[in-house]
Amino acid sequence: MSTAPVLQITGLSGGYSLNKPVLHDIGLQVQPGEMVGLIGLNGAGKSTTMKHILGLMSPHKGEITVQGKTRSSDPEAYHGALSFVPESPLLYEEMTVREHVEFTARAYGVEQSDYESRSSRLAALFNMDDKMDTLSSHLSKGMKQKVMIMCAFVARPALYVIDEPFLGLDPLGIRSLLDFMLELKNTGASILLSSHILSTIENYCDRFIVLHRGKVIAQGTLAEMTAAAGLQGLNLEQLFYELVQGGK
Repeated sequence: MSTAPVLQITGLSGGYSLNKPVLHDIGLQVQPGEMVGLIGLNGAGKSTTMKHILGLMSPHKGEITVQGKTRSSDPEAYHGALSFVPESPLLYEEMTVREHVEFTARAYGVEQSDYESRSSRLAALFNMDDKMDTLSSHLSKGMKQKVMIMCAFVARPALYVIDEPFLGLDPLGIRSLLDFMLELKNTGASILLSSHILSTIENYCDRFIVLHRGKVIAQGTLAEMTAAAGLQGLNLEQLFYELVQGGK
């Protein structure tokens, strides 16, 4: 397995206005086969960081590479190396679940045999077998979120960018998603996961990045961050509170 970072962000500053950047000199990386939790309060810059990774926003300063490629130098390779699960599901109302998943697979160049086996497994994993030919407009919010997840995972890119995926999912769906992400990670995939449910991701992520007011204020394993803050023995939720509220 390559030791070069799948995702490398260096000196990233950016936002919606040149005069008021949301992000300030962000630096982070995600290694092959690593799940990294991106955590922070509302407005800390998590979604803005992800939008920059996806190319929906252009950096004011800094550089983002995915598998060593920048979006400007090789946009096809850059975008083909990542997949995204948004916080709020966005589907075509007049397309069925099956059509969404197949459309995504074709966009990523997934072989037909791989598509069939992967879509079948994902449908079973997320209890969507009986919904595959249902129009998305007839689905509940939780089911729509499952469709977004299935679309992201029918492809096998190097990097998954996942923004608050647990909203709307039932407990079984959350557990299925976490276990499947671990399975992908163990095959070498990289995952950048944003979530407010710290107690859930604590035991799944290899490292964490804490964003606060557009800056990275801590990153590393839980043990590394608690040691650096002189707060050994705290769980992730307790440490996070101390970092953003306790002035550490």
